[in-house]
Amino acid sequence: MAEFWETNFNEKREMWGLEPANSAIIVKDLFVAKSIKKVLVPGIGYGRNAQVFRESGMDVTGIEISKTAIELAQKHYGNDMVIHHGSVTDMPFDAIQYDGIYCHALIHLLDEQQRKKLIQDCFLQLANGGYMVFTAISKQAHTYGTGAYISKDRYEIFQGVQMFFYDEESIQAEFGKAGLFEIREITENFPFYLILCKKTL
Repeated sequence: MAEFWETNFNEKREMWGLEPANSAIIVKDLFVAKSIKKVLVPGIGYGRNAQVFRESGMDVTGIEISKTAIELAQKHYGNDMVIHHGSVTDMPFDAIQYDGIYCHALIHLLDEQQRKKLIQDCFLQLANGGYMVFTAISKQAHTYGTGAYISKDRYEIFQGVQMFFYDEESIQAEFGKAGLFEIREITENFPFYLILCKKTL
């Protein structure tokens, strides 16, 4: 996976442009309303989504597997943002408790055990009363069922990319014990789910 993303960022650079994802704007508004100050972004890429949080006065820390993506983030947004270089499967990278976590279009690229670990790791780093929001591709996407079958609802879409497609049942199964309180359907480049969780001990 590391090699795949390093190659992609090397060749395609800012492949999604510099405008934030639709979900980043929605989540930024939620975080502002809830007075979130410290945000973790696993899979920060080159920082296009993190910037909307920073512009709203939040302190953002990222995790990114591609060194090239980190360099692009520093080029566009400066060197004052902490970005841990590594895979989200190796979390945690620090002992900080965050009051907001935003993870966009990443969890569906992991296998079942990795997804479970990422949700647990994020929940553990979430402060009490904090919010974590994931986006994940939906089974409504036209790519569902294409490519090589790996396991239930998981397909290798193209070489190096294995994707798990969510429905509301699988979201409940994976996030139900992590403070899940809302599931929304949203559109990015594909049909996605916005998965909202709150930690209350």
